[in-house]
Amino acid sequence: MIPSKFDYLAPTTLDEAVSALADAGEDAKVIAGGQSLMPVLRLRLNSPTALVDLGRVAELRGVREDGDSIVVGAMTTHHDVMTDSLVVAHAALLSDAEQTVADPQIRHRGTFGGSLAHADPAGDLGAVAVALDATMTVVGPNGKRDVAAEDFFTDIFSTALEPDEILVSVRIPKHTGWTAHYEKFHRVAQSWSIIAVAATLDVDDDGIIREAAIGLTNMRAVPMRARAVEEALVGQSAGVDVIGAAADHAADGTDPMSDPNADAEFRTHLAKVLTRRAVVTAAGV
Repeated sequence: MIPSKFDYLAPTTLDEAVSALADAGEDAKVIAGGQSLMPVLRLRLNSPTALVDLGRVAELRGVREDGDSIVVGAMTTHHDVMTDSLVVAHAALLSDAEQTVADPQIRHRGTFGGSLAHADPAGDLGAVAVALDATMTVVGPNGKRDVAAEDFFTDIFSTALEPDEILVSVRIPKHTGWTAHYEKFHRVAQSWSIIAVAATLDVDDDGIIREAAIGLTNMRAVPMRARAVEEALVGQSAGVDVIGAAADHAADGTDPMSDPNADAEFRTHLAKVLTRRAVVTAAGV
């Protein structure tokens, strides 16, 4: 199929983009890399009256350091996020997760912000943003506002973005020196996660876990923190038995769906198994 007819707008600055989106009305859509949106348009699952293309807005690309945080522009490609030295040094979990996103072609075209704004519960980066206590900066006609990652995702394919707002950047507190691993279960290469676990740890020289952040992909309608696992890990020695016992709490507070890929019971089992694997790998034990 081909998309229904729409107007195409290609602003070159953020101010122009905000104005274009506001003028286009509530039925307009923002397009970033297009790797998620274009299939939706081709199937006519969404028929916007206008597309506002952010591809020419250079100020929305790149990674920069800002005090005790790094700031990732929403239009930065997955590949550029994955390989950026600031991300590798201060948000290793994000770099690790980006390596699992789709395939090299999509990682070179798809964007960090576009993936987050798409809010697919099987998408890999939402759980990472939640685990890293990221803050989303959005801009609209009424100005700029910041939204915590845990408040940004509101339901399946739904976010706190208003129809006339644009996600412009993501602020991530530095997790310098933290170990990390993103463990993903999927049926075939490059496919969406059935379940995935984002784990990052701050372990001292004696092997004691000082802090832990665990994010779950596809265990609820929105990405979530595995708080019970984190609480069971903090203050403990990073050993296999301790991690295994903590991972048994991975499904606490979750609400996994049943679909043709997996039922809720299997997802619950996977959450525990993958959490153990992710934390063990991150801890290096």
